[in-house]
Amino acid sequence: MNIIVRDLKKHYKVKKREVGLKKIKQLLKPEYSTIDAVKGIDLQINEGEMVGFIGPNGAGKSTTIKMLTGILAPSSGDIFVGGLNPAKDRKKLSYNIGTVFGQKSQLWFHLPPIDTFKLFSKIYEVDNFEFKKQLSLLVDILQLEPFMHKPARQLSLGQRMKCEIAASLLHNPKLIFLDEPTIGLDVVAKRQIRTALTEMNKRENTTVILTSHDAGDIEAICERVVIINEGSLILDNPIKSLSGYLQNNKLLKFKTAHDISKLKMTAGIEIVSIENETVNLKVPDNNDFLSKIIVNLINDYEIEDISITEPSLEEVIHSIYTEKSLRGSV
Repeated sequence: MNIIVRDLKKHYKVKKREVGLKKIKQLLKPEYSTIDAVKGIDLQINEGEMVGFIGPNGAGKSTTIKMLTGILAPSSGDIFVGGLNPAKDRKKLSYNIGTVFGQKSQLWFHLPPIDTFKLFSKIYEVDNFEFKKQLSLLVDILQLEPFMHKPARQLSLGQRMKCEIAASLLHNPKLIFLDEPTIGLDVVAKRQIRTALTEMNKRENTTVILTSHDAGDIEAICERVVIINEGSLILDNPIKSLSGYLQNNKLLKFKTAHDISKLKMTAGIEIVSIENETVNLKVPDNNDFLSKIIVNLINDYEIEDISITEPSLEEVIHSIYTEKSLRGSV
């Protein structure tokens, strides 16, 4: 199922908060301010693509997803999901999409997942033969058999999330939206869910839209990444091309108990992050330059640990956020 978005915008009116005597005036004649949650997004996603839709908190991701699923109507712009207008054709669209929200359960708390699955088959009017066929496939891919007959309240977080994904795929949707599907899960459960989603995409050509703060999810599942920040689309590229944003650079990490608030910066060095006593620097991939930086750090600070690595996807994404934000503020 393909998605076409043209100049998508969403505005919210928020009542201004006042203090003192101005509160009385606000009660009698309230004033409002406008928040631009989404600012003119253009986007096209083809059938069968697996796309990471990411951005910092408050970037407009959830608002955009809600408009794509028909939960919210846009203030202006056009949305077509499989040729349907989500806000006007929400019921019809619901038969063709699935949603998984990491912190909102679809499972009946006191019932085993199998009962929820059967209920969903009725809600989505799935033929009994097709239901059994799809359920068998999902049980196999997600390894549900050991626990799908236990009450949902007794399941671990990883088991519950597998069942959430199965519930969203039972009606064989052409498009699935996943919001933080691996949040709080251990390494094994994350890998199983990532593998299952990739397998479903290969078998059914399901379009997958994934939002996650876990760069590992994006790297393992997606072929393309769309980055949104402050309501605007700032990047839309194949995931393989992201490494080019930090091309010819290394990540230098060091730990020190020394005061780093007055860190001396040399041309060509950029601070990526400072957390507690650990500093991450983006530095040129040049051996002579790196040697000089390391010598200067050792001379100026009491270094407890130091390492040089290739930038991870998470650091690449952080660099893109920072770069685009700085450009936007100029």
